[in-house]
Amino acid sequence: MHVSVPPLVEVMRGERVSLNCTPSKKPDHFVLEWFLIERSGARRRLASAEQQGSELQLQRTVHDPRGRRPPYQLDPQGSLVLAEAQVGDERDYVCVVTAGAAGTAEATSRLRVFAQPEAAEVLPNTGTLSVMDSAPQIATCSSRNGNPAPQISWYRNGRLLELPTEMNEEGYVTIRTVREASGLLSLSSTLYLRVRKADRTSSFHCVAQYSLPGDRHGRLDSPAFNLTLHYPTEHVHLWVGSPSTTEGWVREGDSVQLLCEGDGSPNPEYTFFRLQDKQEEVLSTNLEGKLTLEGVNRSQSGIYGCRVEDFDAAEDVVLTRTLGVNVSYLDPLELSAGKELSVFLNSSRMAVTCSARAQPAPTLRWTKDSVPLENGPTLSLGPFTFDSAGTYVCEASMPSVPLVSRTQSFRLLVQGSPELRAKELEPKAEGSWTEGDDVELICSARGYPEPELTWSQPGGSPAERAHGGQGWVSSSLTLRVTSTLGREGVSCEASNSHGRLSHVFHFGMVAPQAAQAGVAVMAVAVSVGLLL
Repeated sequence: MHVSVPPLVEVMRGERVSLNCTPSKKPDHFVLEWFLIERSGARRRLASAEQQGSELQLQRTVHDPRGRRPPYQLDPQGSLVLAEAQVGDERDYVCVVTAGAAGTAEATSRLRVFAQPEAAEVLPNTGTLSVMDSAPQIATCSSRNGNPAPQISWYRNGRLLELPTEMNEEGYVTIRTVREASGLLSLSSTLYLRVRKADRTSSFHCVAQYSLPGDRHGRLDSPAFNLTLHYPTEHVHLWVGSPSTTEGWVREGDSVQLLCEGDGSPNPEYTFFRLQDKQEEVLSTNLEGKLTLEGVNRSQSGIYGCRVEDFDAAEDVVLTRTLGVNVSYLDPLELSAGKELSVFLNSSRMAVTCSARAQPAPTLRWTKDSVPLENGPTLSLGPFTFDSAGTYVCEASMPSVPLVSRTQSFRLLVQGSPELRAKELEPKAEGSWTEGDDVELICSARGYPEPELTWSQPGGSPAERAHGGQGWVSSSLTLRVTSTLGREGVSCEASNSHGRLSHVFHFGMVAPQAAQAGVAVMAVAVSVGLLL
């Protein structure tokens, strides 16, 4: 006689369990009994069934339900049924079959009941932890109501912390397991760890790992948390915030911000000062590490400093930093020529200087009518022609300090007797004119003072500035050609206080034309101008 039972049955809490018991032979009469093995090792009979005759009908009896709800059951095949598996059902169950002359046989089935624990909960230390303390308490992680008891592990920045359970100065864990009234197990783990400065940005969390039927496993991750640390200052940095240049210059009139930063935590107190004759003039004390100088001026150039007030810092740490604040400025430019310079035509060379009080030294360049001339403070002029007249500009700029520049200009006047240019519009050769032809004559002149243009015939337009610039003025005269003009010509004259110059337009022989009236003279003004 042999009995077959499943040696190991694994289920989740609350699932239905059926422990099968199958005899190798089925005589006409046998008794099947189920026993539970107590923790003491004693057997307690739970249920039995008896079969008589060839009908194979079992007479089933539950002897000791042990107060279980719902109670144990025997199905028609003699299997022990647990309607809802509970943690307390984790036992060894023995099936005994007695068959008279065929003998007695038994077999043991072990029942394991698994329960997934609740989500992992972590309670971090919300205080400030000092890097100078040895293994302070970091956090406690709890995983409740599981079976078997879960395993808790700790992670920093995603990496497992392998720590002992023995107390030491670097780090360890303590573990506490509690069996709840339900029979489920709750586990808590407390992490103790010496923190470093690098842990100011570290992320910690715990993981509860639990077992499942079929040698499977699950895990529950807690929310991540960070720590608030206290660590002394090791480095101090001081710099000029925007606006500033790479060379450290700031513009006069700007608001300038000095920024100081120590790498200690919590944020230390910052003292800003200015060095005056090797003495500290305290300007501000704050926790933000900022000092704003409103509308700086050149007198505020100098050495500024910042000191971090951290009494926990090591003795060899430099807690004071200084830097130079250089205020750039550019005063209005001064020209040796003043606003206007008057010279005589063909006079000798001369120089005009441009000077500026500035810091740092500016770059100077000269232009005339936007055309570059020379670089540097001195502009060489001469010999002078009327083309030399115009507006000269000295421009000062600072390549190392953007947006700082100034300009100053002077007007050059070249005095001299007039120059004269004359032309005919649609000219003809002498002798090819016919009486009654219309002609337009133009005279242009330049000089200083500005010359006056006059014509020998009436109707000339007033002198106006001509296209092309360079101080030219022009006047036009439109008239009808006659034989008299052919003999006498038409003249224009340019004059100023330094002299006069004239030009005669000749027509030569004028061919007669019938029905010619007398001389008709008509003046048409043509004017365009360009300033000197």
